[in-house]
Amino acid sequence: MDTLTRLSRTRQSVPAPPRRLELPPGMRTQLGCDAVGIPEDFSHRIMTRLPRVGCVYADQGLWWWVVPAGSDVALEWPMPSYYSPGALLPETDAAPTLLHCPDGDAPYTPPIPLYLALCRLTGTTPAWSRTVGAGHLPQPRRGED
Repeated sequence: MDTLTRLSRTRQSVPAPPRRLELPPGMRTQLGCDAVGIPEDFSHRIMTRLPRVGCVYADQGLWWWVVPAGSDVALEWPMPSYYSPGALLPETDAAPTLLHCPDGDAPYTPPIPLYLALCRLTGTTPAWSRTVGAGHLPQPRRGED
């Protein structure tokens, strides 16, 4: 009996598998899909700053912005955001709620404007704008001064 109780508890403590965002019918995803989770309070302010907004979902205090796959390449998404390859979200009791669906058939929010808006709100310098320390610059050879 103890073994059955222990097995039952172990089974209950196994985390649920992640859930993939389900896009509205008719959306074309030839670029693949990732998602960026941004806290709701930041997301409200970001929404008005972007030239185009794709599919956006709400789930447990985060808004999940659909971006093309690989939108994390060469970008360090600032805290408190969460980057989710494959648009996989932690399992919850309810499916995420679709807050915004764009006109047309492309579900994507352009990642660079989204990244820049988030950097601005969090006071983070974009990765490509960070200065390189003097110790990292190549030293000129004699006669090149």
